[in-house]
Amino acid sequence: MTYPILYSFRRCPYAMRARLAIASSGIQVELREIILRDKAPEFLETSPTATVPCLKVGERVVDESLHIMAWALGQNDPENLMQMPTEGYSLMSTYDGTFKQALDRYKYPNKYPEIDPIENRDAASSFIHELEQRLDGNLFGSDPKLADFAILPFIRQFAHVDLDWFSAQPWEKTKVWLQNFKDSDRFAAIMDKYPKWANGDAPTYFPHQD
Repeated sequence: MTYPILYSFRRCPYAMRARLAIASSGIQVELREIILRDKAPEFLETSPTATVPCLKVGERVVDESLHIMAWALGQNDPENLMQMPTEGYSLMSTYDGTFKQALDRYKYPNKYPEIDPIENRDAASSFIHELEQRLDGNLFGSDPKLADFAILPFIRQFAHVDLDWFSAQPWEKTKVWLQNFKDSDRFAAIMDKYPKWANGDAPTYFPHQD
């Protein structure tokens, strides 16, 4: 049997959300862990953008994390993650756009020396204020949806830039939402550590089958 191939990097939030969707779908893939500072030639030949995650299904290449999520859940969505209001897609677009832009300028000040990281932290914080008003367990009620798993890895990244500062903010519902995610078996299952993949290695399958 030939499995789809997922090129991934454990700590990348885009790759995290792709793995979340694949794990929820139950579709098994061959996972190839990529080290971003030393990318495997086979990965560079596959991914048009040279970024993770990248999924290869036969001759088809899916090179965007949201498209990978849609691919997996479009085949099998046992948790009904895609059954959410259309507003969820607008939220996902916002967090992939203006929120992530502010997050990057806050998290990587050396890349943007002309920009004040605290101003960008404040800009990103305005989105957290909106989340705080929206959350009711999850974004659309008690059960998580696609938007929750598309956005949570970026909230985690934002929080961990300065966890003490984030913990001191009056975002109680957001902090509970994030902590529940970080403490979940679901999160643990997508964060296993894998060695750097090289051509000729025995395949690693994800998600693990008992």
